[in-house]
Amino acid sequence: MYTTPTMELYEASAAYLRERITGAGLGDPALAVILGSGLGAYAASDAVVDRMVIPYREIPNFPTSTVSYQKGELVIGRVGEKTVLFFNGRFHYYEGWEMWQTAYPVNVCHLLGISKMIITNAAGGINTDTLEPGDLVLLTDHIKLCADSPVRGRNEAAFGERFFDMQAVYDKDMRALAHACAKEQGTTLKEGVYAYMAGPQFETPAEIRMLRLVGADVVGMSTVPEMIAAAHCGMHALGISCVTNFAAGVTGAPMTEEEVLETSAKATAKFSALIDAVIRRL
Repeated sequence: MYTTPTMELYEASAAYLRERITGAGLGDPALAVILGSGLGAYAASDAVVDRMVIPYREIPNFPTSTVSYQKGELVIGRVGEKTVLFFNGRFHYYEGWEMWQTAYPVNVCHLLGISKMIITNAAGGINTDTLEPGDLVLLTDHIKLCADSPVRGRNEAAFGERFFDMQAVYDKDMRALAHACAKEQGTTLKEGVYAYMAGPQFETPAEIRMLRLVGADVVGMSTVPEMIAAAHCGMHALGISCVTNFAAGVTGAPMTEEEVLETSAKATAKFSALIDAVIRRL
C-alpha cells in the first residue's frame, strides 16, 4: 500500500538536526550537498572543518542507504564561513523506498532554513558527440519517464503549492557561477539534460537510443526526485553529473558497477575542487 508522509515526520528530523547543529556550536546551515556514487571524498577532506558525522540511522524517521558503497551518513561542518550539510549516500526508488522518501532530505533541509542545494550523481553518457567518461556536466533540465513523483499525495503547504512551475529547476545563476569557478581552475564544464530511469537494471540499448532521440545527454537513477522536491520548496539547486561510462549500446561493452566507481574516483580531484570553489562563493 502506498504511504504518504506527514509534517510530523519531517519536523522531528529537522528538530533533531537543529539541536545537534546548535550543540556543536555551528551556525545556521546555509547550503546542502547531496553526494552521488563515488563522489563523497570532499566531505571527508580538510576543506570541511569542525566536522560532525551523523549516521542516517540516528536521525528520526530518516531512510537508510542500502547501497553497499554509500556510507549513509550526514556530514555537517564549515566550509569557509558557511555551515554546510553533506549527505554522503542517498535513497533510490529501486531500493524499495517510496518516491517521497528518496527526496526526504530536501524537505528536511527546507525546514532547517536552507534555500540552496547542490545535487550530484554518477551518470552514463548518452551524447557521444560532446561527452566522454570523466566529464563533469551541469544539468540544465531533465526527462522523467517514471510515473511516480515525490510530491504525489496530500500537498503540504509548508513546502509549496500543489501545482508548481518546473521551468527553472536547474538554477541559471548557480550554473554561471560553476562555469566561472571551473574556468579559473582550467576545467571545462559541459551542460546537458539528465534522463531519469528507475533502475536498478542498467538501460537497454533501445532505451538509450530513445533517450538520445528525445534530447537526453546523460542517464541515471537518482537526482530527479530530489530536484522536483527542491522546486516544490522554492529552493535554488545546482545539478552536476560525473559521466562515469558510456550508456548501454554505445560501445557494446558490458555495463558494470565497478566501472562507475572507478571513473568517479578518478574524477574526485576535479569534482572536489569545483564543489569547494562553488560553496565558498555562493
